[in-house]
Amino acid sequence: MSPNQFAAAAHANDIFGLANHVNGFIETTWQVVLRDKHDKLMDAYARAGDMAYGTYLDILFIPVEKQFKQAGLKLDPGLPGDFNISREWGNADETDQQRWFWCSVVAKDGAPIGTLVTIVYHDHSQFRLPRRPHTFGLSEWGKDAVVAVLSQRSEDFRQAREASIEIAEYLQRLEAQKAQQP
Repeated sequence: MSPNQFAAAAHANDIFGLANHVNGFIETTWQVVLRDKHDKLMDAYARAGDMAYGTYLDILFIPVEKQFKQAGLKLDPGLPGDFNISREWGNADETDQQRWFWCSVVAKDGAPIGTLVTIVYHDHSQFRLPRRPHTFGLSEWGKDAVVAVLSQRSEDFRQAREASIEIAEYLQRLEAQKAQQP
């Protein structure tokens, strides 16, 4: 999508056009970031494991977030979305996971435009993205409405738990294991 098409989608408050723009940006940039920031990402993975994917996403989305800001649009939260309410699932050996994030897009006048959903494919055994991230738009906004629509769209999403719940359960298991040790 050209800058003029992005501007037209932003002016028209067209969530689907905005999602197409983000997807086009990802398509042309995702591997460039992996290549150009390889050492930084490998270092982040060595130090913090899967949190390196957050570093990658932060770097990837900086330019497109600037475009939204320049167009007078607010992303709430920033791209790709709030990790705590995201949901993840994948294959048994965890080499091809997908995590679904989302953020609201708000117009200059404060009215919600819709939601950008970003799917990030990743590997838990090493720092690797098996496929490029993908973004799509929803006319719905607000957590409950988005969860309902995504749950209709994907049975895997519906069955997955929010990251904050998964993390709390994991920490409880660790505490229980510690309590059982002599």
